[in-house]
Amino acid sequence: MAFGRIERGSGSRPISDINMTPLIDVMLVLLVIFMITAPLLTTSLKLDLPKAAGGQPSEAGSVLAVAVDASGQLFVGDEPVAREQLLQRGRAAAQRDPATEVQLRADSSVPYGRVAELIGVLQDAGLARIGFVTETPQAAAAPAGPAK
Repeated sequence: MAFGRIERGSGSRPISDINMTPLIDVMLVLLVIFMITAPLLTTSLKLDLPKAAGGQPSEAGSVLAVAVDASGQLFVGDEPVAREQLLQRGRAAAQRDPATEVQLRADSSVPYGRVAELIGVLQDAGLARIGFVTETPQAAAAPAGPAK
């Protein structure tokens, strides 16, 4: 029997490369989470806004977001306020910046008289730039063909 020498390698060496797969997986999960939650953070009021075409968002410097829900409750941002509080906040906003734009969101079931009253309160506060926030209507159905 011949006895030979068994060669031993230097052993296993540590891997010096960074495994990017777990990092990419975590980043993609975070991206999906932010994509889903970002639209939910914009507003928590559930309003059925009227639909209108042609309106383009403006690039106003300072904005006061005012909303009226279906029950007639007033909101500044997402905080419910009374008429007197709205008047005070409007005056404070007008003193800070006279060019403050009011973005008015009113539920489509709110009577016109209530919206007109709200506009009067905002104008009494010294705010003249009032924009109405609406939803854009869904794309119209494609035409069936040329007219005969």
